[in-house]
Amino acid sequence: QVQLVESGGGLVQAGGSLRLSCAASGRAFSSYAMGWFRQAPGKEREFVAAIWSAGNSYYADSVKGRFTISRDNAKNTVYLQMNSLKPEDTADYYCAARTGVSVRPEHYDYWGQGTQVTVSS
Repeated sequence: QVQLVESGGGLVQAGGSLRLSCAASGRAFSSYAMGWFRQAPGKEREFVAAIWSAGNSYYADSVKGRFTISRDNAKNTVYLQMNSLKPEDTADYYCAARTGVSVRPEHYDYWGQGTQVTVSS
């Protein structure tokens, strides 16, 4: 079992930055692929970024070049650095974990409770 707790959300102006954190408890964190997803009101949950256990990362086209995912296995934590934020980035952001690589939310086994990000224009 893996428990995930996100933090770092908030209100920011367009063009600003936020860093989200996701702290994991449980064993074998380094063996999990970690993903960030987001869900805006009235929309489906969508993939944002993922980092595999080997350290490779993958991004949605909408955030490529603006967001950076990283992990610190010693701290059992994954981060999402979000720069040049846009109003359309407004959503609840969730981190998730699974074994093996995937960008599909239905493939992830463990989820955090989410953290809200609001970008004002």
